[in-house]
Amino acid sequence: MRTLIVGVGALGGIVGARLQAAGARVWLATRDAASADRLRRSGLRVSGVGGELGVDAPDVAPVESYLAGSAFDLVVLATKAQDAIDVAPKLNSILAPGGTILPIQNGGVSRILADRLGGNVVLGALSNLGATMREPGVYEQRNAGHLLVGELEGGTSERAERIRSWLGRAVEVRGTPNLEGAVWSKLLLNCAVTTLGAIAGQAMRAYVETAEGRALFDVTYDESLAVAKASGAGPERMIVDPIAPARNTPAREAWLGEVLAGYGDLKPSMLQDFERGRPTEVDFINGYVADVGRRHGVPTPANDAIVRVVHAITRGERTPDAANLRDVLAESRRAGT
Repeated sequence: MRTLIVGVGALGGIVGARLQAAGARVWLATRDAASADRLRRSGLRVSGVGGELGVDAPDVAPVESYLAGSAFDLVVLATKAQDAIDVAPKLNSILAPGGTILPIQNGGVSRILADRLGGNVVLGALSNLGATMREPGVYEQRNAGHLLVGELEGGTSERAERIRSWLGRAVEVRGTPNLEGAVWSKLLLNCAVTTLGAIAGQAMRAYVETAEGRALFDVTYDESLAVAKASGAGPERMIVDPIAPARNTPAREAWLGEVLAGYGDLKPSMLQDFERGRPTEVDFINGYVADVGRRHGVPTPANDAIVRVVHAITRGERTPDAANLRDVLAESRRAGT
């Protein structure tokens, strides 16, 4: 299966290196020629969970160089969300007959691309792999996570199984007949854990101990879940049951304990984006929930306010601070959440 991985950051680098180490030929696409030259000289090195390995990277080039007639059976999009949205229409032209684009970003990227390019072109996916790029070409796998693939319209398919098996030579890959539900399950936690931690500048365990932090977590999660249900998605269990028990009940406290056990001490990836001056993916996480909510008539004042605060931090008008939680909560309450 001729495979092009677009984006050689943490996730793309690990999948590409491990797939090549398993004996497959893999083509890699970078943002520019300088990045490609650097990786060609250094190769790819992976450490951490799954074992250490090093491979050469002879087939690496800027993404534009592949647009002149290459044909691939599989294009894995491992870029940031906005980059995936921008580049995918161009990559559609280099697919072999029956070829597939596989976006592995958080949030609504798979659905957005499937709506634009067609479900026959886009196969849905998400990643639970913890990965870090120490420097270009040097990666650490942080957990024994997996990729999840499936048809966005539900059910099973031969192509999903074929791609699961192929990429499974590199990392664990699971298939699901409810990929849309899995995407929403992760999206609920991204909205109410990752983004809130980012704007607070804290891990979840710290901010949820405050009255404002706990209240905003509850509001954001329940608001996002209402949108998921209105969209027709059936969120499925991942680390926790996505259907949270009613607020102010012992069952809710036990459920929150499960969330904290899985995510309470992790540094939010979006907070790392702030610190490194990188664009965030908030428009495809909380912003996506708000967009879907508008289409289905579900108010999303908490998610709307969170998006505004994230953009303000990105512009340098705010800094990550627990006071942001208070401001977002107050704004959502004024809107009646």
